[in-house]
Parts: sequence; C-alpha cells; structure tokens
Amino acid sequence: MALENVSPVNTKSWKNLTSHFKKIKNEKINDFLEDKERLNKLTISWENFYFDFSKNRLNHDTINALINLANECDLQHAIEAQFSGKKINVTEDRSVLHTACRCNTDDKIIINNIDIVPDIIKNRARLKSFTESILSGEIVGKTNKKFTDVVNIGIGGSDLGPQMVTEALGFYKNHINSHFISNVDGDHVQNILKKLDAETTLFIIVSKTFTTKETITNAKTIKSWFISEIGENYVEDHFVAVSNNEKEVQNFGIKKEFTFSINDWVGGRFSVWSSVGLVVSISIGFDNYEKLLIGARLADDHFKKTQLDKNIPVLMGLISLWYNNFFGCESEAIISYSEYLQKLPSYLQQASMESNGKNVDRNGKKVTHQTGNIIWGGTGTNSQHAFFQLLHQGTKLIPCDFIGFKTPLYSENDQHDILMSNFFAQTQALLNGKGYKIVKSELEKNSQNEDLAPFKSFDGNRPSNSILIDKLTPEALGSLIAFYEHKIFVLGILWNIYSYDQWGVELGKELASSILDDIITKKSTSKDLSTKSLINHYNKG
Repeated sequence: MALENVSPVNTKSWKNLTSHFKKIKNEKINDFLEDKERLNKLTISWENFYFDFSKNRLNHDTINALINLANECDLQHAIEAQFSGKKINVTEDRSVLHTACRCNTDDKIIINNIDIVPDIIKNRARLKSFTESILSGEIVGKTNKKFTDVVNIGIGGSDLGPQMVTEALGFYKNHINSHFISNVDGDHVQNILKKLDAETTLFIIVSKTFTTKETITNAKTIKSWFISEIGENYVEDHFVAVSNNEKEVQNFGIKKEFTFSINDWVGGRFSVWSSVGLVVSISIGFDNYEKLLIGARLADDHFKKTQLDKNIPVLMGLISLWYNNFFGCESEAIISYSEYLQKLPSYLQQASMESNGKNVDRNGKKVTHQTGNIIWGGTGTNSQHAFFQLLHQGTKLIPCDFIGFKTPLYSENDQHDILMSNFFAQTQALLNGKGYKIVKSELEKNSQNEDLAPFKSFDGNRPSNSILIDKLTPEALGSLIAFYEHKIFVLGILWNIYSYDQWGVELGKELASSILDDIITKKSTSKDLSTKSLINHYNKG
C-alpha cells in the first residue's frame, strides 16, 4: 500500500496539539505579534508570491507541533508516492498524476514499467497543433467559415476547471469567444445556443466515459439544434470529444482527428492540465496555456523539495487543520481582490469538498475527527458589502484567505490602489477589531448615542492568510491553483482519508435514473412518501 494508515488522533503529536491548544486558544493574535521575529518566521517569499500567515491564532510552537504531526503521518513519503505514480487512489486502484500533465520534456515517470512522459508530451503537441490550426483558420467549419466561438460541454471538474481558468485569464483572450454548458438545464442550454452561429461554432464534449448523463444529454440537445441549423453531414467538422470511449464518440459522429484522450490517472476535478484544458488553450492561445502549466510545475517543485516549515501548500494545509480540528471551524472563505477570479471559490469548493468530504478513513473505519472544509467566498470589494458583516461580528470563526495582485493588468489603472487598500484594511480589521471602550469614547467625543457602542464594537482576533502576487499572469494562476491542489492533498494525508475518489455522489445519480422513469411513466414506485408526493405534484403540471 502506497500510503500509511496513521490515525491522526492516535499520534503523540495530536495529543501535544490538544494540550497546546488549551494553552493558547484564548490568546490574541496581537499578543503574538509582539514577537519581533514573528513576521520573518511567518512569511514566505517565493517566485512572484508573498505568503503572509502571521495573522493567525498560532505561534511558532504551534507550527512546530503541526509539522511534527505531518512527520508522524509520514507526509513526505506520501508526497513522494503521489509524484512517483504509486496507486494512492486505492479504492479505484489508480495513480494520482494530474501533476504529470504539466511535466518537463526531460522528466521520467514510470507506470507499469513504462515511462508515461513521452505520451504526455505527444498529447501536448496535439493540443498545440489543434489550437493553432483553429486560431489560424487552417481548420474551419464545413461551410469554410473560420470559428468564432467554442462551447465546452462538461460537468464538475471538466466544466469548473476550464471555465474558471478561462475567465481568470480573460485578459489574455483572443478572438475566439468561449461558452460553458454543464447543468442539465434545458433553459440554460437554449439561452447559450441562441447567441451562436452554428456555422462558426466548435463544440467540445468532455466526458471520460462519454456516458456522463448530464453531459451527453446536453450534447444530444446541442447536436439536434446544430443539425436543424445546417445539417447532419457537418457534425464531424464542428464537434470535438475529450474522452476515452472511442466507440461512443464515433457513434456520436465525431472523427478520430477531433478526439483527445484522458489518462485514467487524471481525476475530473484536477483535469484542466490535461486534454480537458483544450477550451482554455483555444481561448487564450497555446503559449499562454503552456505558461499555466509551467507555473503549476514550479509550485510542484516547491511542494516536493521545500522543507515543511517553508512549504507554502503544506503550511496552508496545516493551518487549515488547526482551525478545523482544534478551533472547530467548519468553513473557510476565499476572497480574491480581482474580478477575474470570481469563479475561484466555486472551483476550490468542488476540488476540496469532493476530495475531503469523507467520513471513513483509509482503514475503512468511521473517523472520529472532523474532515473536510466548507469552502466558499467571493471577490473584494463586492463581498465586503455582502457577507463580511458575519466575518467581522458574527458568532462563527471563519478563517479567510485573501488573494491580491501588486500590479493591475491594465497599467493605467488608478483604482488599483483603492482596491488593494481594501484588501489590507480588511485583514487588519479582522485582526484588530475595534474595542468597546474605543467605540464608546468616539461616540462620546462626537456627541453621539453611547448606547450604540455594543453594536459598533468588533472583537477582532479573526484569522487570515494573505497571498500577494506580483501580477495575474498565466504562470501565477498555474502556481496558485497547484498550491491549493497540494493543500487538499496534505489535509487528506493528515486526516487519513482517500482524497481522490467520490463515491458519495453516485447514489444520487442512481436514484435520478429510476425517478426519471417515474416521471416519464407517471407511475410512482415505492419511495418515501415525501419524494413520491413531490413527483406526483410535478407530474400534475
């Protein structure tokens, strides 16, 4: 077995952390900041990143204790096992190698005695060639018109990943307009289609098995629309498949030259680095897509080679565990001070919650500790006028990651200073708050109602990480995503769970099929009374 089965709660480190937590749980972050060395110890400069985790309810002893836990859970060995291609996705008997998709040409990764790197590089070359042929007009639609639009049809990771990256790198967009269809919502599908010209649109169907219910339903609806617009004989020139099911792809009418495979060791929610990223490549150009891969590879190298106390994703994971398992924090907020990153919280929500939302450990036994984090968030400054009230004065302690950029994408942009002043102000406000006495004094000084003091007081002492990046480039985004991927991995190892399966989503899929039969036949089978009533009410029209 590639991974050790170490229950964290049974380790010496966990007991030490429990004792340590009791000592410092009521301490103020500001008390820790009295340590002049704290900023040096709790900030990391790496490439174009500056990671500040000093505004947390922890001290250097906490970090040491958490690192001891990581060592006791054999984190370093687990990292090596993942990158070397060991089958760490044990329940599905698979390696976890989405990281291999961003490898160097001179890397060597052996799976079943075969070096997989040459095939990865070959596939990458196919993506490049296809992208450039689309953009140059070498490949055109059946009526010889150049493509103006591309539609990605997928769900889950095959939608959220490419959509988030495409939108995040919208500054680098070329002449191709990109659209995304995932939800099996016919209204949404039709709303997208009415904006398109069938003669100049390329459709990419992303489904490893080519049997994903939602994706194939949407694909068939779109195919019918397309045929009604310009004719069935043209399907093979306008539809692309990212799939391993050659038979079903061909039955759909897609030719081999327009088919790209996905390795079984690439999980859906981490698949944007593979052929699933084709829509990204077309939208921003392959050169920029390759820079995305390079940025992720740099983060991989940092994760693999950097000692734990200076390792950004390791520390992100350790801090997350500290709040989840000792402070009892059930959620984390991701706040990005760039509108381009508005989809990042949703993407990380899926990546994290589908990975680590598990209640069974690697021994097949129920865990006795909390796992998983509820991930949510938004963009500043919009979120400041939405949910920040709860962050500042609510009864829940919610750790936050703040993400911002030193340089705007448009150089003539005086508003950037205003934007970033809000970033820094919010982390400071969460840290310091505003005490009752200060508020009361201010009210008194301004001849205002002193009874308002309790309502205008902020406790502060609310934690945050700050990730300050030079500029939103493809390389920077690649590194940022990879850091969060590795954070998810770290937490899975420490919690002793399998992060790379998702059996919990299967039951709903199974039930949906039988319920659909009930809707079509208008005959309710023996389900619970509530579900039967809902189906009957729906069928009444």
